[in-house]
Amino acid sequence: MEGKLVICIGRQFGSGGHEIGQSLAQKLSIPFYDKEILKLAAQESGIMPELFEKADEKPSNSLLYSMSSAAHGRAAPFASYNDYLTNDKLFLFQSNTIKRLAQEGSCVIIGRCADYILRGRKDMLSVYVHAPLELRIQRICRLRNIEEDAARSLIKKTDKSRANYYNFYAENDWGAAGTYDLCVNSGKLGTQRAVEMLAGVAEHLAVR
Repeated sequence: MEGKLVICIGRQFGSGGHEIGQSLAQKLSIPFYDKEILKLAAQESGIMPELFEKADEKPSNSLLYSMSSAAHGRAAPFASYNDYLTNDKLFLFQSNTIKRLAQEGSCVIIGRCADYILRGRKDMLSVYVHAPLELRIQRICRLRNIEEDAARSLIKKTDKSRANYYNFYAENDWGAAGTYDLCVNSGKLGTQRAVEMLAGVAEHLAVR
């Protein structure tokens, strides 16, 4: 892809947003970041990766995370926090990583309020991937090898968690059309056509 564009993808659980984002990055020959962001944030902050994983896409709560200086073989770097971290502080470290990745070049970033964190950038495209509930249930049943009731419950729980996380940290509403530059119904288009459409949009919008 000529020019620069950071594509931030929000997604309903089971809509294929991860798959679409990954395929889009491959098609455009640019980096793809999903849970990789957690590992990078851990490396850059010196905090255990497990703490970022536990707080991943969850709103701030009363959980306090005790830091382990032995985890990285050096003294704990944030003694001023009384050796404790909240989800809010982990979000700030993660945000710094997302800003650095966006500054370095074109990429696709999945979830984690990336569109809000990078708001105001002319080289950012925010996308929301959604699909009808029944199609998402079928997809999760197939991928997780679980029954429909279990899939329905997991979808409801995960979507609620993602919405609470986004609505807590961002000033917009998760899943609302007005929040994003583009909304894509993967159930209507299919994942491959969704990728092709987004690739065309990306080529058109890339900042040169």
